[in-house]
Amino acid sequence: MPFHLTAARRTPGRDHRSPDPDPRPGRWRFWAVAYALLILLTGTNLPTPLYRGYAVEFGFSSLVVTLIFAAYAAVLIPSLLVAGPLSDAVGRRAVLVPAVALAALGSLVFALAEGTAWLFAARILQGAALGAASGPLTATLTELEPGGDRRRAALVATVATAGGLGLGPVLAGLLAQYAPAPHVLPFAVELVLLVPAWAAIATLPARRTHARWVPRRPQIPASMRTVFATSGTASLLAFAVIGLFLTLVPPYVAALSGSGNLLLGGAAVALMLACSALAQLTGYGRAARRLESAGLPLLAAGLVLLAVAGTVSSLALLLVATVFAGLGQGLVFLGGLTAVNQAAPPGRQADVLSSFYVVLYLGVGVPVVGVGFLATAVGLLAAVRYFAGVTAALCVVVLLVLARTRR
Repeated sequence: MPFHLTAARRTPGRDHRSPDPDPRPGRWRFWAVAYALLILLTGTNLPTPLYRGYAVEFGFSSLVVTLIFAAYAAVLIPSLLVAGPLSDAVGRRAVLVPAVALAALGSLVFALAEGTAWLFAARILQGAALGAASGPLTATLTELEPGGDRRRAALVATVATAGGLGLGPVLAGLLAQYAPAPHVLPFAVELVLLVPAWAAIATLPARRTHARWVPRRPQIPASMRTVFATSGTASLLAFAVIGLFLTLVPPYVAALSGSGNLLLGGAAVALMLACSALAQLTGYGRAARRLESAGLPLLAAGLVLLAVAGTVSSLALLLVATVFAGLGQGLVFLGGLTAVNQAAPPGRQADVLSSFYVVLYLGVGVPVVGVGFLATAVGLLAAVRYFAGVTAALCVVVLLVLARTRR
């Protein structure tokens, strides 16, 4: 079973860690860490519009695409569980520098890929890298925010996440459609972009600890379990929609439009995530529960429209559905991360945030595998319709639970 790392019993009133030097180093380091998060997420989403080409070249089905994505999530989750609390113990830099190196290696394997097994290996490396980096980078943004504003740090983290998720498919689609070496050049660009990200991570202060650390199971502090359960469930649904867009919406767009343009599928993903980022910027400063309560109906509406678009074969309606789904996803994600970030006790931030990201990536990875299996039986369009309908219904259920817990 995956486990966390936690400190052994400490003597009350004593701090066994020497404080990080220069705890508020200025705005440049804060934004440099945000850039690192953006670029890591960009790299992990470059393959999204390329899977159709890989399928033709290496001869595999839509189910294999979802299994490649599932392998990524399967490695990412235990990496999250170990790396978050470990970075609380040994310092962010000690965990993040190897994570960036793994990300670079994953991009290199993609660039050199000569078969389906190479794609699985590359995604496993990317999953380990993002899992190791997500919680610590988000916690680092909270620690480095110049004014100590956790709400603003959460906004920057969510916008960087949505930006990376959207930038990856657009960049890869653009280069693959209009530049040479479509399966090499996007990953070469990512390797170049990772250099300043690594430099930003390498400048983080080292933390020295004299505490003994022992493994334990994942655990959420009792004081925030209700917040974590409700916000985690809402965010899981929001990220299940992202998983669908990253894996199966590009071929869904191709089926509705009759076009094989790689940029078109990537642009649909980017539109959804651009709307997510816009919603987060607009919603900044509002109460976390209010954001979630506003986002869930929009997410449900977008899913219903997505199902209808497949039924009537309307690309225009699909774009409207994408806008609604993106706006709803952004509000739910910002509300969830803000609520969890504010409730996390001092000294447990990376630990709690890593557990929250586990929930998100379960949402990304698990439902989409089910849709992939379903697509082999009933076809892609029908499978997406079923997924959209069930997820929309669950959004309504969670909305009712949120209303009840607020009262």
